[in-house]
Amino acid sequence: MNIPSVDYVELVSRFAINLVSMVVLNFAIYYARYKHKETAISAALFNIFTFAVLSVLSILEFSLAAGFGLFAILALFTLRSEPISKSDIAYFFGSISIAVVCAIKGTSMLFVMLMILLMLVAVYIIDHPEILKSVNQATVRFDAIPEGFMSEPSVLKSALSQRLGVEVLSYRILSVCYVTEVIQVEVDYRFQ
Repeated sequence: MNIPSVDYVELVSRFAINLVSMVVLNFAIYYARYKHKETAISAALFNIFTFAVLSVLSILEFSLAAGFGLFAILALFTLRSEPISKSDIAYFFGSISIAVVCAIKGTSMLFVMLMILLMLVAVYIIDHPEILKSVNQATVRFDAIPEGFMSEPSVLKSALSQRLGVEVLSYRILSVCYVTEVIQVEVDYRFQ
């Protein structure tokens, strides 16, 4: 049996870059901004596990098609688990992406470090609280169904603004239940 040789120094170096980058993304940026401990820990663990699996598979000359299959399997988790926010999904995917970039052999360490640095800087800037500070988002269960809310969206918008005491910029209806007279709405708002 032909056992492939492993450059352990490179493996440990790649893992160290992965670990530091993942900690910066999940704890210094994500957790510091959102305070979702479970998501930060889950993303960190997924990163470590993904790095380990991809490191083994890259030694065994794992095909690109099989790699996409791995991502498809990971995508199924979002279909079978509790719903998480779009920003949580983005950070989760970012954590996995860091593991992929670090684990795949054949790229220089300088290239890996540059890609990771660019990703972290981009995340820090794009999701900086000062950039979109004037708009907030919340999910609201509204205990009244205004007449004509579907045909005239401004009816629900003004009812939400009045009830919440904020300027509702936009909303998205998540569910409507005529039995309990409840509408669940995701609201983008600004303080008046």
